[in-house]
Amino acid sequence: MGKYVVSPTTLETSSGRFSASFSVQRSQGNGNYCRVFRFDKTFASREAARMFAVTQGWLQSCMPHPPAC
Repeated sequence: MGKYVVSPTTLETSSGRFSASFSVQRSQGNGNYCRVFRFDKTFASREAARMFAVTQGWLQSCMPHPPAC
């Protein structure tokens, strides 16, 4: 997504639901940037959790001053 690499991931919880997270990475010159975002919300399907992570990653990488999660 532009100058960032956004990697969504999902994890099945002990209750059988799915949690979402994503990482944002950027390498530019001598500086590197990597942040991991995990969410408390759970989803009924792996696909729903993945779409949430993709959407949140897109928002985080596209906003000039993204809100802190």
